[in-house]
Amino acid sequence: MANISEAEIRKIVESILKASSATSSESYTSTEYAGRKLVGIYSDMNEAIDAAEKGYFAVRAMTVEQREKIIAEIRRLTVAEAPIMAEMGVRETGMGKVEHKRLKHFLVAEKTPGTEDIVSEAKTGDSGLTLTEMAPFGVVGAITPSTNPSETVICNSIGMIAAGNGVVFNPHPGAICVSNYAVDLVNRASAAAGGPEVLVCSMDKPTMDSASIMQSHPKIKLLVCTGGPGVVRAVLSSGKKAIGAGAGNPPVIVDDTADIRKAGKDIIDGCTFDNNLPCIAEKEVFAFSNIADRLIDEMQKNGAYLINREQADKLAKIVLVEKTTKSGKTVKTVSRECVGRDAHVLLAKIGIEVSDSVRCIICETDFMHDFVQHELMMPILPIVRVENIAEAIDLAVKAEHGNRHTAHMHSKNIDNLSAFAKAVETTIFVKNAPSYAGIGFGGEGHTTFTIAGPTGEGITSARSFTRKRRCVLADNFRII
Repeated sequence: MANISEAEIRKIVESILKASSATSSESYTSTEYAGRKLVGIYSDMNEAIDAAEKGYFAVRAMTVEQREKIIAEIRRLTVAEAPIMAEMGVRETGMGKVEHKRLKHFLVAEKTPGTEDIVSEAKTGDSGLTLTEMAPFGVVGAITPSTNPSETVICNSIGMIAAGNGVVFNPHPGAICVSNYAVDLVNRASAAAGGPEVLVCSMDKPTMDSASIMQSHPKIKLLVCTGGPGVVRAVLSSGKKAIGAGAGNPPVIVDDTADIRKAGKDIIDGCTFDNNLPCIAEKEVFAFSNIADRLIDEMQKNGAYLINREQADKLAKIVLVEKTTKSGKTVKTVSRECVGRDAHVLLAKIGIEVSDSVRCIICETDFMHDFVQHELMMPILPIVRVENIAEAIDLAVKAEHGNRHTAHMHSKNIDNLSAFAKAVETTIFVKNAPSYAGIGFGGEGHTTFTIAGPTGEGITSARSFTRKRRCVLADNFRII
């Protein structure tokens, strides 16, 4: 990956921050920004797919070095325009924090793998040489969420272009403006680096119908879905090769060997990052009883507000709403009006007025409380007391609901850490750090906003969007 230093980031951001501060007053739609028409946006999914196919043919004919030049320009523009996309994202969706969305764009620009992730393999022997290479699928159809909209578009685009694919997006309708801004950014980067003017495409009004056309279109060779259980299930039942990044409900265990002061800070930092929108974020805590009071105290020192059980029950009735399914079953789902909102906004809904310095709402609950059982994606953190590691692991695994997405633990006991890791079987397991370390923010490794637990690709990267091709030369090209 091309490294972008902290100094370079600061210089770029400072140079455009004054201009980008006017973002809130700039006019924009799903097809225009400040009077400029966005490139690669279509009204018909079939036309978008045809355009993405032309982009694929163009990038397939490029050298790897030419692809990398496009990716380098995408990285540069992402850093430069992160403040714009952060402001747009919060303004359009009403979710998250501008300063955290800026950081997520910097993370995508710096730590999303490019062409270096595409590595060929060679096997030689008495019978000659076999070369296995990672080849593009062709046109990739991608569904992206409202929680990390532009970040996912850019992250996916870098990986898919590095692999040699064209891309058509069907973004979440609730984040269409900022998603399409990101699509336009990728196309501007492509044109500036000598690539096709339209390399990735999107819809001006994405719908279930446009998604259905994309999923069944013969030119779409790979589907990638980052979203809730419903859309992931639809993609996985399409009959095509699909990568699914679904929901999670990441638990945290804190045992009595942990650094409690650090654990309290790390958990609140992770839980409140972008108001808990990342699917990897801490969602419920299982704390040993003999350290729970100290842990709660440390959380309060780091911006958490403690509510009692009665207040928690009252808040639960607001942030979770009942919905009747097509089969007539009544289920609880998160309120769109509460997802990604600030803690002080949520507290005001139950008559508690606090300053915006309060970052998180914490409460003690039992295991069956709605706050434990549902992925809220808002800065609310239930705490369940447990007596030992066996109880903690049993409850944490159950609370994760078999999503195999992400889990966290604060402990210095290797046996406890190992036992939880084996039992929970998650794609990401973060030890003694905030959750975002799991995607390379303050931790080692590359980043992604498409974490494919259901289909097994895990932390996706360019190689996830390739298919293997084998070239065999019998009897020759072995030199020993």
